Amino acid sequence: MTNPSSGSRSDDPSPEHRPDEGSHADSGQAVGQRFVLHKPGGEPVKTGRNLPVAITSGVVLGALVFFSIFPWPQLFTVITSLAVLVGLRELNRALAGKGTTLALVPLAVGGVAMQPAAHFGGTGALVGVTALTAVVALAWRLRGGAEGFVVDASANLFTLVYLPFLLATWQLLAAHPGDGQYWLVTFIVVTISSDIGGYFAGILLGRHKMAPVISPNKTWEGFGGSVVGCTVAGALCVTLMLDGDWWIGVVLGLAVVLAATAGDLIESLFKRDLGVKDMGRFMPGHGGLMDRMDSLLIAGPVVWVVLSLLL
Repeated sequence: MTNPSSGSRSDDPSPEHRPDEGSHADSGQAVGQRFVLHKPGGEPVKTGRNLPVAITSGVVLGALVFFSIFPWPQLFTVITSLAVLVGLRELNRALAGKGTTLALVPLAVGGVAMQPAAHFGGTGALVGVTALTAVVALAWRLRGGAEGFVVDASANLFTLVYLPFLLATWQLLAAHPGDGQYWLVTFIVVTISSDIGGYFAGILLGRHKMAPVISPNKTWEGFGGSVVGCTVAGALCVTLMLDGDWWIGVVLGLAVVLAATAGDLIESLFKRDLGVKDMGRFMPGHGGLMDRMDSLLIAGPVVWVVLSLLL
């Protein structure tokens, strides 16, 4: 996902990705193929991305998800299963640069199996398939001998939990009896609202750095925009779609803000440690699929827990 409080998806945008700083306009203008936003005083904002391309790819992905859950939410298992395979490819390439080896076959087979297991079997089936996949992945690595075993085993378990397991929590939302589709929509809308609120507040108002060591562009002003976006979206979604009290939506929004920010920082630190700018090039304007899902991965289980407890 975008850095919810930075105003830029990447931590250190390269010069070729920066807008022309000599342009001036009241709100924004195109410079070549780059759309440039401007602050109220006319100063150009460094968005670090091609906004038209980024918005288009985001809308296409959103439409794909929407039409996979209405009217048959079971189809959503196909979407997350594909995400497991694409994400594994990106993680494997990134980790290979550090000499780490993933057990791709058991992770791919088990990761895909975890999606329908969660949707049709619930938490019990998900835990069972996850545990079995972990055992097979560790056994798979035995063929490589003792050297690097601990590092590779840790990477395999991290990958198993971080990607297919957290993705499977989305299936727990979608499979909720009666209104699972709306639980899933609420999760997506509230999390994206964190991104949108943080993005524009960060690029227009951002001054005070939030975590300069991990993500230099993240600001407290952007975080404030995320809080506003999440709480408003949460209150609206819970009252209009889930027939719940507005305060439940506010609690949900605050929980998502914390989860989404943590997810973004985790992904930023992960990429910084591996020495990569983007996890891939799957989505034009956004980088890899893992770059797009960072906040959503961490927010998924949080939304499921909050809604399960309060609704």
